[in-house]
Amino acid sequence: MRRRMRPVVNALYVLPALALIGGFVLYPLAANIGSSFFRFSAGSGGRTFVGVDNFVQLATDPVVGTALLNNLTYAVVSVILQVFGALVVAAWLVHLLGPRLGAFLRSVYFLPAVISMTVIALLFRFVFDARDGLLNAALSALGFEGLQHAWLADVDTAMGAVIGVSQWQSVGYVCMLYVVALQQIPGELYEAAALDGAGRIRQFFSVTVPQAREMIFVAMVLTVSGAVTVFNEPYILTGGGPGNSTQVLATYMYNQGFFQNQMGYASTIASLIFVITLVLSVAQVVGFRTGRD
Repeated sequence: MRRRMRPVVNALYVLPALALIGGFVLYPLAANIGSSFFRFSAGSGGRTFVGVDNFVQLATDPVVGTALLNNLTYAVVSVILQVFGALVVAAWLVHLLGPRLGAFLRSVYFLPAVISMTVIALLFRFVFDARDGLLNAALSALGFEGLQHAWLADVDTAMGAVIGVSQWQSVGYVCMLYVVALQQIPGELYEAAALDGAGRIRQFFSVTVPQAREMIFVAMVLTVSGAVTVFNEPYILTGGGPGNSTQVLATYMYNQGFFQNQMGYASTIASLIFVITLVLSVAQVVGFRTGRD
């Protein structure tokens, strides 16, 4: 009797979690996709069914193309600096520095991650300010007045400044994830590699990278997903400007929904964000052939 009741009891334990996922994830997701086929505003109670018109508009909207390119640039830079660059820094902290200096630098690198991105973005608005900014003041003090710039007001530098702020905050967090993973690697593997004549660089690629494969997978998924859904940095620093040069999908969705009052079109952009995130996440799972642990 107890064996027969076990599946029922197990289902009862899982039911609260399934209810939460259904109520706060699956239902809003389905409702958003359904809203993509309507035209409506936030203040009106009526909806007008428009079929695939919102998706046609999405496919022909030049701002969406700009936003996608910015998200792609953001993702590429984030993968280079956060996934691969942070792994190099973590290996340096764990294997090349003493325990005291390594522990101190870990705290220093992780410090930006505990600060709210809103606070960081507001701080860097002062750093990049064209007239009284710390960056231009530092360039002037060093004798590089010719390099002074309106960093957030120039189409050529605004997106780079936004991405730079994000990397400054996020690299330390990913680095600490790698530090935890690298500390679990048995020292015997490095000793065996050294006996076989492998230097530090060879040990890094032959021992560190394969042993940190699971954490690389986690860092890749977090970094790419974060790059697709990024919002705070471009919204606070530039608001998507100048023009639409720093517009990303999330800021454009927010603009269309709450400023242009086109909630149906905003739902369509949100559906696009979901599809891109899902496809990239599945591709990474398949490509890495990992994630089981």
